[in-house]
Amino acid sequence: MRMGLAVMVWVFAGVIAGVSAGCAEDASRSGTTVAAGPPYRITTTTGMITDIVQQVVGQRGQVTGLMPQGTDPHLYKASRGDLIALNDAHIIFYNGLLLEGKMAHILEKLGQEKPVHAVSDLLERQYLLDAEGKHHDPHIWMDVKGWMSAVRSVAKAMSDFDPEGAEIYAANAQRYLAELEKLDVYAAQSLASIPAQQRVLVTAHDAFSYLGRAYDIEVRGIQGISTESEAGVRDINELVVFLVERRIGAVFVESSVKDKNVRALLEGAASRGHDVIIGGTLFSDAMGKPGTYEGTYIGMIDHNVTTITRSLGGQAPAKGMQGKLTGPESDEQ
Repeated sequence: MRMGLAVMVWVFAGVIAGVSAGCAEDASRSGTTVAAGPPYRITTTTGMITDIVQQVVGQRGQVTGLMPQGTDPHLYKASRGDLIALNDAHIIFYNGLLLEGKMAHILEKLGQEKPVHAVSDLLERQYLLDAEGKHHDPHIWMDVKGWMSAVRSVAKAMSDFDPEGAEIYAANAQRYLAELEKLDVYAAQSLASIPAQQRVLVTAHDAFSYLGRAYDIEVRGIQGISTESEAGVRDINELVVFLVERRIGAVFVESSVKDKNVRALLEGAASRGHDVIIGGTLFSDAMGKPGTYEGTYIGMIDHNVTTITRSLGGQAPAKGMQGKLTGPESDEQ
């Protein structure tokens, strides 16, 4: 593991040296002072961050997201092209809280050269959930109000970086925050319609705790906070017993996590005389296909809330909050 990290840092250093040699004229790459005008080059990690940054910067930024659809950020390793995009950026945004674990050293090194911001920085420590007693749970986007803080963090960082655009960033952020307020209300009302005894969300890994706390849903994940932690036979057996004893009828797979452990739950419950179905596919660490409604943060959460609500016996429109859902889980059930 240490040897792999050393190689990555060595490669990163070589890429930095090679790219910087051809781009020395752009003084903005070695600090917060902006030499060139907009649109600024902005590099982001996850799709959720890419979306909110684009919402805030508008035409004043060219946003490059590193992680494509279906990518698991816990396991993601930066490619040479990623390293070039990071070095070429004027400013960088990432989630933080160890979500991008394998990129942490790269981002830390870049932070000595240019503005590098974790969108989780504005959150109060008491807001954050503990993860397995080791660090904080990074899945803050699952609580819409928590992600609203991330939007404010982006607007503040961009205003500090580019004071001339501060009014634009503030206006864009306020417009988008108003949309997120509506999303939060929809999530709260829809999930509250699930009968009390069915308000249990079982998924492939523990990515939904912020959603559970925000909207009063009991959450269980087969794997831990990070998909690097493998679920053992004991973990699966304990969850099978939980499903049978609580008479839970549906569990959920995730778009960025293999479903083999969820399938094992179904088989284990069936062997004990209890039938469990897959209630749908949820977006956990990645959004939907680019260019679709589910490929936006709002569409991602709308899809999750609508799928969970309808599969667990609650009331929600088949096509979601805005009637825009397009995936199979939005079909009539």
